[in-house]
Amino acid sequence: MTDIPRRTAARTAKLASLPLGVAGRAAAGWGRRLAGGNGEEISAQMMARSAEQLFAVLGELKGGAMKFGQALSVFEAAVPEEYAAPFRESLVKLQSAAPPMPPREVDRMLAEQFGRNWRARFTEFDETPAAAASIGQVHRAVWRDGREVAVKVQYPGAEQALLSDLRQLSRMSRVLQPFMPGLEIKPLIAELQDRMAEELDYRDEADNQRAFAAAYEGDPQVRVPRVVASAPKAMVTEWVTGRRLSDVIARGTQAERDHAAMMLSEFLYSSPGRVGLLHADPHPGNFHILDDGRLMVIDFGAVARLPDGMPRPLSEMLRLAMQERPAELLAHLRREGFVRAGSAMTADEAMDYLAPFTEPMHTESFHFDRAWLQKQAERVGDLRSPHFTTARELNLPAQYLLVHRVTMGTIGVLCQLDADVPLRGIVQHWQPWIFEAESAG
Repeated sequence: MTDIPRRTAARTAKLASLPLGVAGRAAAGWGRRLAGGNGEEISAQMMARSAEQLFAVLGELKGGAMKFGQALSVFEAAVPEEYAAPFRESLVKLQSAAPPMPPREVDRMLAEQFGRNWRARFTEFDETPAAAASIGQVHRAVWRDGREVAVKVQYPGAEQALLSDLRQLSRMSRVLQPFMPGLEIKPLIAELQDRMAEELDYRDEADNQRAFAAAYEGDPQVRVPRVVASAPKAMVTEWVTGRRLSDVIARGTQAERDHAAMMLSEFLYSSPGRVGLLHADPHPGNFHILDDGRLMVIDFGAVARLPDGMPRPLSEMLRLAMQERPAELLAHLRREGFVRAGSAMTADEAMDYLAPFTEPMHTESFHFDRAWLQKQAERVGDLRSPHFTTARELNLPAQYLLVHRVTMGTIGVLCQLDADVPLRGIVQHWQPWIFEAESAG
C-alpha cells in the first residue's frame, strides 16, 4: 500500500532535524553580519542552503509538512537570483514528488466514498493520476452526462500524517520563533490545526468551491470549476484546462505576466466582498490562465471566512499609514492588539515599518519584482536594522494571521511574475474606505 508515511517517530525525527540545521546556519550567518559581513549575501546563502534541507525533508513526508512547504514556496522571489536555482529545483520536486496510489487503492477509496458501484457514475476513468498534491491525487475522467471531470482522491493515512506534523511543529515553535519576528508561532499552528480539519473533509472544500463558483458565474475575469459530486475523502469537479501560472512566471512575456498579476490581484481583493471568503492557498499551482484570458482558480480546501468582507482593522491600519498619520496609527495598532504589551515603539517607527505595505498604492501602477521583495526581506532580517527591532515589538493577532499570510503570499507571487500591477485602482474599487479623506476618519 502506498500511503503517506504515518509512523510518528520517523516523521518527528525528520522534522526535528530542520530547526537544528537552520539554527546552526542562522547563528553563523548572524555572527558574520554583526562582524560587518554583507547582510544580503549572507541571508541568501542561508536561505539557499536551508531550502535544500527543508524541501528534501518536507517532500519526503508529504502531508502537513509538504503543505507547509508549498506555503513557503510563494516567497521564493525573496531569494536573490544567483541563489534561487536550488530553491526553485527543490520546490519543483516538492510539488511533483508525491508517489501515486496504486489503482487498487484508488478503487478502494472511491468505493468507500461513492459506493462499490462507483464506476457506473463515469463513462471513462483514467487510472493514471493527472496531478498529485499534499494530501491527495487527481484523476481525469468523463462523468455519465459526458462532462470531462477531475476526480480528487485523498491518500490513505492523510489525517494521521497531518496531525503528527502539526503536533511536532507545535513542539518546535519556541525554536522557530526567533526566525519569525512579528509572528506568533503558537497561534499560527493552532489556526492551521483548525483549518486542517476542514481540508481533510472534502465536503467542506466542495461547499467553499460551490460558493466561489456561484459568486463568479459568468465573470469576465475569474473562472471557478463547478462541483459535480463530493464525499468526505473524494470530490468530483469540472475539468478545466489552462496555462499554469508557474509557466507564465517562467516563460511568459511581459504583457502575459502583467495580465496574470492583474487577474490575481483582482481575485484577492474582490472575493471577501463578493463571497465572504478568501482563497487561502495562493501558491502558483492553484492558478491557471485560460485561453480567453480569465484566471482559473482551484483548490478551495483552505479559506479565510470573512462574512463582513476584509476586516476593517486591517483596512484602517493601511488607511492611516497611507495618509501619514503616525500618532493615530500607533494608537490604532495598540488598541487592536498589534503591538506587544509594554512596547516602547514610537509612532514614527510604526510608520516606517509599514511603508512597504503602502508603497505599491502610492502610484497608479507598481512594479513588483524580486529586487523589491529582497529589499523588504533584508529590512526585517538584518539584526543591525532598526526594522528588525520594530518587528519584534509587533504582534499579529490570531484572527488576522490567515489574511496576512494570503496577502504576503500573493505579493510573493506578484514578485515572481515581475509584473506591473495597477494595485491602487483595484484596492480602491473593492475597499474604497481606505482612500477616504481625513475628515471621513
